[in-house]
Amino acid sequence: MRNQIKQFINGEWVESASGETLDVINPATGEVFGKIAKGNAEDVNRAVESAYAVYLEFRQTPVEERRAMLDRIVDEYTKRKDDLIETMTDELGAPLGLSEKTHYQAGINHFTAARDALDTFEFEERRGDDLIMKEAVGVSGLITPWNFPTNQTSLKLAAAFAAGSPVVLKPSEETPFAAIILAEIFEAAGVPKGVFNLVNGDGEGVGEPLSSHPKVRMMSFTGSGPTGTKIMRNASEDFKKVSLELGGKSPLIILDDVDVDEAAEVAVQKVVRNSGQVCTAGTRTLIPASMKAEFLEAAKKKMEAVKVGEPRAEGVEVGPLVSSKQFDTVQSYIEKGREEGATLYHGGVGLPDGLDKGFYVRPTIFSDVQNDMVIAQEEIFGPVMSVITYNDIDEALKIANDTKYGLAGYVYGNDQDTLQYVARRIEAGTIEINAAKGRTDLPFGGYKQSGLGREWGDYGIEEFLEVKSIKGYFK
Repeated sequence: MRNQIKQFINGEWVESASGETLDVINPATGEVFGKIAKGNAEDVNRAVESAYAVYLEFRQTPVEERRAMLDRIVDEYTKRKDDLIETMTDELGAPLGLSEKTHYQAGINHFTAARDALDTFEFEERRGDDLIMKEAVGVSGLITPWNFPTNQTSLKLAAAFAAGSPVVLKPSEETPFAAIILAEIFEAAGVPKGVFNLVNGDGEGVGEPLSSHPKVRMMSFTGSGPTGTKIMRNASEDFKKVSLELGGKSPLIILDDVDVDEAAEVAVQKVVRNSGQVCTAGTRTLIPASMKAEFLEAAKKKMEAVKVGEPRAEGVEVGPLVSSKQFDTVQSYIEKGREEGATLYHGGVGLPDGLDKGFYVRPTIFSDVQNDMVIAQEEIFGPVMSVITYNDIDEALKIANDTKYGLAGYVYGNDQDTLQYVARRIEAGTIEINAAKGRTDLPFGGYKQSGLGREWGDYGIEEFLEVKSIKGYFK
């Protein structure tokens, strides 16, 4: 059993005000494997006051000090590699290889990217006799999701630290232990007291009072649209700065000049990675109508080859969903797809063969999907592919952009002119051509109901800054 029923406030592990705890479930077994503190408004207030007491001092620290602090964090983070990998496999159900290559590595990538951004980031600019300066916004509240316990958390923390903003972090109560390890890492790295504060708990007990607190000047949130709406509403009471990374229903447009087998492999991986629990998952697969039969056959073979199972078993690519609630949600969407008239081409409801416990789902393919169907418009957050056909590129783009979301988009093909034409016209914050690997200093964020603001690298640092002009500074 993992147990950490204290909060990390002002550089110390302290008793939680409520004295209550929350169970943390291992999704591979459905059993309790740990307990955390169930925080409340009193815990939040203590944490915010701790950050508020040091924000002016931390804001003024030289860039060199913040860069050195990020270097120490990276060093301490690498020392906890095995702990982080094991923890994320337990709490998220991610296969060990994914925990290492994606989840663990993401933390290093973001702390390193923020540190490197400080090498060239301009906090001051002279214009004639006047000065433009960027200074840290102040106390920042961070609320992070369960699907990427280090990625989403580290990118926010790294940016805030680089900017000079102290923080109060509320991680997901479903995957809290990676954040607890981060607190231990920061403690070992000598992050000044009050600069980082961790309050565990649920949305009602911690998220609400954090986003409503008058001394919090910035809220950075990654998660669902409805929760993002609540945070914006709370933040509007005193005009907090807000950065939101919300849902997605990203299109993958496959061109007619591809190798169908290769395209099918790309499409399947865009759906099953992290058990489909990815906000940028390419779950709407758009293919030329002439390619339909050949593509579906190839995609089915690729999907059948994906091994679903216990996260520590050899060769497993897809583990369980994070919770029974998420399992039920995905099952309901699969049922909804059938009710809407889509063809269940592969997969379906129920546990995969050979598994009798845990929150595992069957990777699923729907064909004959119309873009106005629920399964094509709503974020399922599970390994469910909706295959939609198109007759020409302009129709494909119309379908791709016919969504309330705009987080990511993908295009796969051979003709460079067509690839660029499509990439420029998809309405989304991140576009990927031919499964290109991205950099952690590229801006990340969404159009439309996928959010506000940008994260990663120098763009992430900007979110935690205010801009000030001083007239006559050089006279």
